[in-house]
Amino acid sequence: MKYFTAAFGAVKTFDFSNLRGDMFGGLTAGVVALPLALAFGEASGAGPIAGLWGAIIVGFFAAMFGGTGSQVSGPTGPMVVVFAGVFASVSGNISLIFAAVVIAGIIQILFGIFKFGQYIRLVPYPVVSGFMSGIGCIIIALQLARLFGHEPDGGGTIQALTAVPAAIVDPNFAALAIGAVTLVVIFSWPKGLGKYMPGALAALIIGTLVSLFIQGAPVLGDIPTGFPSFVMPIFSQDTFLIVLEAAFILAVLGSIDSLLTSLVADNMTRTRHDSDRELIGQGIGNTVAGLFGAIPGAGATMRTVVNIRSGGRTKISGMVHSLVLLAVVISLSPLASQIPHAVLAGILIKVGYDIIDFSYLKHAHKGPRLDLGLMAMVLGLTVFVDLITAVAAGVVLAALAFVKKVADNQLAAFRKVEPHITTEEERALLEEGKGRVVLFDFGGPLSFGAAADLGHHVRERVKDKANAMILDFSRVHFIDVSAARAVETIACDAIQSGKVVYITGMSKKVRGVLAALGADHCFPADTHYEHRIDALRIAVKAAVQENAGEQEAQAVPTPNA
Repeated sequence: MKYFTAAFGAVKTFDFSNLRGDMFGGLTAGVVALPLALAFGEASGAGPIAGLWGAIIVGFFAAMFGGTGSQVSGPTGPMVVVFAGVFASVSGNISLIFAAVVIAGIIQILFGIFKFGQYIRLVPYPVVSGFMSGIGCIIIALQLARLFGHEPDGGGTIQALTAVPAAIVDPNFAALAIGAVTLVVIFSWPKGLGKYMPGALAALIIGTLVSLFIQGAPVLGDIPTGFPSFVMPIFSQDTFLIVLEAAFILAVLGSIDSLLTSLVADNMTRTRHDSDRELIGQGIGNTVAGLFGAIPGAGATMRTVVNIRSGGRTKISGMVHSLVLLAVVISLSPLASQIPHAVLAGILIKVGYDIIDFSYLKHAHKGPRLDLGLMAMVLGLTVFVDLITAVAAGVVLAALAFVKKVADNQLAAFRKVEPHITTEEERALLEEGKGRVVLFDFGGPLSFGAAADLGHHVRERVKDKANAMILDFSRVHFIDVSAARAVETIACDAIQSGKVVYITGMSKKVRGVLAALGADHCFPADTHYEHRIDALRIAVKAAVQENAGEQEAQAVPTPNA
């Protein structure tokens, strides 16, 4: 609960040392956010005003309660893609849609309270790259028909792609011309001018002005002004699972999206964010947004970068960004109603293009093939299946691949004796034993990935003439159930074949786990040693004596019958 308390405690004090930079950064970020909020609201299905209120509410509360000072939050491409899917799946039922947003916010708050932030950041880069690039492709696909003046049937990627040929065959030339102008402006806007007017805002203004001279393109139409109405989130027993699944997807995606943006902000400001507090702030923002019919949001990378480059450093900048948008909603909505759909489509195509991870794709063929395949798989699943399946499959496969690599390294080290011999006395003792004493150094923590093959490699190295086995646990700091059972099998096989098992360097923690699982019943009670050299001396001495006894027995002549 300390993060929850700290989040509210932080509201009492604001850092005014960078007030001028924060005011200018927030103003600039608000200007950049305006066209994106309208476009995201339109793309979500809830309407442009829902996008604006999402930017206002999430941006304000996430800044106030969050853990990344310079972060600007609001609707983002990934969140809008998922929200639009939810909107379509529940047939536009407002109560169900925003119930999912409220629950998603609560889940994010719980993520922060229970310190899940550190785990969300463990998603591998190829998985992040794959689903971000997939989302970029989805955003572009959803806007292609709108660029030609047509509205795709349904909200899915497949429906959007199938609508493109018909849109190309029968285009609205006014919309196409306006969209083309928008694309040219936003892709070619000079970086120097971007310091004074962002490319997205310039494209919005120029594209809308062009529409005054080229009539016939579909426009947004009336946008409600004033403050939003309270939306009571209601769901029935039949719809609970649908709402809960959608909420979980939104919460996980929003958390990942926000924390990735927090890392970008850290790199630019040389600071360190509080991931758990950030999740609480994002959760509060999305919970309030859902209660007032606003689309959910997350940390927005582009707006955060603009804020930082314009001087924003503290939470004041994110709050100012929201107040700028609030002023627009209250007084400028009639002007926004004249914006053509094609202009917002052009802006979103640029957003989708920027989300695609071209920097990785250009060099992916030079890196590990497995990572490239993982990225491609996640991208495909994101576009053609759904995001949660893509991320889940990517994380599981990445984890399995990592476990396989670690297991291979553990087994390779386990098979080799020479690298683990630390003194000349150990070498001499093993040579004196002449293969009758076999040393096994586990080399580190035993994972379940290596456990299955441990027994096989022991049998490979232990020859028939061996009569003693030393198991060195000095570098095994923890052990799981799979490894414990593997060690139990090794010891029991050795005892059954008449070999003495010596245990050395086993910590109390590992011994406790083995005892609790009943996996130590084949360990002789009198062959435990703290140091490996002591076990070697005893084992080799016993082996030499046994060898000498066998030779004497062979030398005694057999009496005649």
